Amino acid sequence: MTSLSVEVLAADAAEPITSAGNAQLGIAVLAGIAVIVLLITKFKLHAFLALTIGSLALGAFAGAPLADAIKSFSTGLGNTVAGVGVLIALGAILGKLLADSGGADQIVDTILAKTGERAMPWAMVLIASVIGLPLFFEVGIVLLIPVVLMVAKRGNYSLMRIGIPALAGLSVMHGLIPPHPGPLVAIDAVGANLGVTLALGLVVAIPTVILAGPVFSKYAARWVDIQAPEKMIPARPSEDLEKRPGFGVTVATILLPVVLMLVKALVDIVVDDPENGVQKVTDVIGSPLIALLAAVIVAMFTLGRAAGFTKEQLSSTVDKSLAPIAGVLLIVGAGGGFKQTLIDLGVGQMILDFSKDWSIPALLLAWLIAVAIRLATGSATVATISAAGLVAPLAEGMSTGEVSLLVLAIGAGSLFFSHVNDAGFWLVKEYFGMNVGQTIKTWSVMETIISVVGIVFVLLLSLVL
Repeated sequence: MTSLSVEVLAADAAEPITSAGNAQLGIAVLAGIAVIVLLITKFKLHAFLALTIGSLALGAFAGAPLADAIKSFSTGLGNTVAGVGVLIALGAILGKLLADSGGADQIVDTILAKTGERAMPWAMVLIASVIGLPLFFEVGIVLLIPVVLMVAKRGNYSLMRIGIPALAGLSVMHGLIPPHPGPLVAIDAVGANLGVTLALGLVVAIPTVILAGPVFSKYAARWVDIQAPEKMIPARPSEDLEKRPGFGVTVATILLPVVLMLVKALVDIVVDDPENGVQKVTDVIGSPLIALLAAVIVAMFTLGRAAGFTKEQLSSTVDKSLAPIAGVLLIVGAGGGFKQTLIDLGVGQMILDFSKDWSIPALLLAWLIAVAIRLATGSATVATISAAGLVAPLAEGMSTGEVSLLVLAIGAGSLFFSHVNDAGFWLVKEYFGMNVGQTIKTWSVMETIISVVGIVFVLLLSLVL
């Protein structure tokens, strides 16, 4: 579910690196995925190595020159780490500051005191949905994970009972609600009205997130009954910590990047003039990198200094926050490399060629095309953009509401069954300490529920509109 920059998307549209026919390419994709799954499950190979070997095997099966396959993998790894890696690092620093200062304790203690056991999953899905509205998926994860893990640990909850609702809230916002990049590009491609799409998106999102979050989490917790991984849980501050920051200032610090990015999104919508001075400023301060960096710097004062930390203690906290995420960064980066190899081989175009003559309703066709590209490439954004480009001619003659539903159908399809070619799959797996099978039974199934429930409600709305 990696959010892609314009530059990366432009690179994705490059000429395929192989002249293999669609049949050979389809077999190569299945073989490449099989290699990765086999290496991880049967031979217990580290996911980073498995993804690297699987990417090269994919290129070989497709008949691509080895040098081109290596270049594609390296480019994808680099782009993913550049786009997501820095955000994960900044999020880890912010999380460590929250933990060591006692700020995370303050939030968790307050949530546990104010929220009952039955209401906890609903509280998590609400928090994640609000935070996820203006955020990239990866940013939302790194901001929420420390709180999710600590609530699960302190409240003695199954990690899935707490984690799935939070992930569902973030994922639904990412796929269905502008100003996320996928929905925005689809809106532009088919000529939809942004306000109408946002309103209808919320109508679809609310029941979808309820079913995929709090409701599904009951079953996910039975299927995968695990506790929060100790290595990823910020340690509770020592009892001799003289003071800790208040609840209000701690929440304000966490929400700072959310607010900055939301301001950017609103200004982009209202002003919509890249040359406008105000928009230029908000485009900078509202970028995920600057927003999270600002939150980290502010946290050093509102959290670290408020807890009485010296400069040496602050430096030590930052240093200790980065070591645990090294493996996560490599795995997520390799997942991005595998995805880029798929794209450069022309898998997206193969799906488009295969589906262009399907004779089915426009909304369902848009969903199916997005599903196929999502399964093949692992990128929700690439699936959204490719599907929107294909079905754009169908928008002619549609009403304003129908065109917006077309965008939502594409968005729902783009979330279908995240698996080993999706960097988000590995991000969730590593943070929650699951194996591949457990991640599929929880995260992948949750994504599929979001996709299927989403298209069902889109089709129901189409009967009314």
